[in-house]
Amino acid sequence: MGPLPDGAFMMSHDLTLAQNHAFQLAQTLMVPVTVFQSNGAFGVLPSAELADGEVETIAEFDPFESRPAR
Repeated sequence: MGPLPDGAFMMSHDLTLAQNHAFQLAQTLMVPVTVFQSNGAFGVLPSAELADGEVETIAEFDPFESRPAR
């Protein structure tokens, strides 16, 4: 695997974009994923990789949580 492109780890200032990525990541990995805020930007990581109190949690997406169909 080669180096990542420039900006690969940049966080977003758009909450809607971060939430969309979190939902897709949770569905792809089939693990709970957390949207968090740090220094005014939003990021997404698998929930197991975040320690309690490390960042400000905005939302968590769990692929096994039942949701009403739209």
